[in-house]
Amino acid sequence: MRTPEIDRILDNMMQAHDNVSDLIFTVDRPIQVEASGELTPVSMNPPLDRLTPFQTEIIALNLMNMDRRLIHPLLNDGYCDLSYNLTGKARFRVNIFSQRDSFSIVMRKLETKIPTIENLELPKVFFNIAQEKNGLVLITGTTGSGKTTSLATLLNDMNESKPIHVITLEDPIEYVHPHKKATFNQRQLGTDFDSFANGLRAALRQAPKVILVGEMRDRETVEIGLSAAETGHLVLSTLHTIDAGQTINRILGMFEKEEERQIRIRLADTLRWIVCQRLLPRIGGGRKAVFEIMGTNLRVKESILNGEEEGKTFYDIISSGDTYGMQTFDKDIIRNYKEGLITEDTAILFASKRATVRRGIDMIKSARGEKTTDIDGLILDEEYDQT
Repeated sequence: MRTPEIDRILDNMMQAHDNVSDLIFTVDRPIQVEASGELTPVSMNPPLDRLTPFQTEIIALNLMNMDRRLIHPLLNDGYCDLSYNLTGKARFRVNIFSQRDSFSIVMRKLETKIPTIENLELPKVFFNIAQEKNGLVLITGTTGSGKTTSLATLLNDMNESKPIHVITLEDPIEYVHPHKKATFNQRQLGTDFDSFANGLRAALRQAPKVILVGEMRDRETVEIGLSAAETGHLVLSTLHTIDAGQTINRILGMFEKEEERQIRIRLADTLRWIVCQRLLPRIGGGRKAVFEIMGTNLRVKESILNGEEEGKTFYDIISSGDTYGMQTFDKDIIRNYKEGLITEDTAILFASKRATVRRGIDMIKSARGEKTTDIDGLILDEEYDQT
């Protein structure tokens, strides 16, 4: 199996369904694609009903192009990351990993067109975030929740309006930003720098106004990121956390106990926004992004400095922060239910506080004149407990 054959297989997989987001190769399973959030097998000619360890290894080696820089971490660490270009059709972020003495491959399709805030119907506060001059902005969520896409929309808005120098540190480069008003230098982990910490340290000497760090993976990267934000740079990055409170706690947890007070002070001074996102199944197919957004105000800074207390949790602060552009997941979920974009079951399943979402849904149903309970036919038993 050679590279042209690999390209033919990838091309067939891309055309098998609409909304294909991932291509998956696993031993003892057929070739599969994830479309609209669901895994689906793909028919091939000749058939590939059950992939063998040899076949997945050959596919992996072709994707890596026998690059020793990639083979070394695959054999030593059990995985490697790379990008792959299907000429003229698509680009992919590829993860090859070992499991049960064989290799598996997951290929995430990368969009070639850079999205805009309007096209993705993101919250209007994203325009405010893109106007920040310095500090730290974090986009968080689980793997595959669209963090990179949200960051790309912010950078695109800056590119349209600001004559600034932007440096990105990515693993791998996903969206290629053309030079518009801004000047972009995009660097890829493994090819252009060896770690996010070293890449970020070098970026401070490259005169950027904006630095994008693909992921805050460790303490050293966070510490240098805070230093960059303190010295007048705008630092954009991601974390694998599910809400604003967990994001703060994750950062604090990277440091020793005796350093906690100092990190709280630095974080309170530099943090500008935390945007957390989840993808929910949309009625009619596809997925809908919902957001929790926390900006900074005096209450947020106080909670970062002193920790959360009863009635002063980050959730409570966000719930009452509408005038600052803040919103909880639950508020966004209720809004999407009201607009008919998601089902009631989906709303309850993805809620942060299910009781809050249930109350919101009941109020919407009541306003529509719909039933809010399944209990019917209640009557007064006049003979109960009579002798």
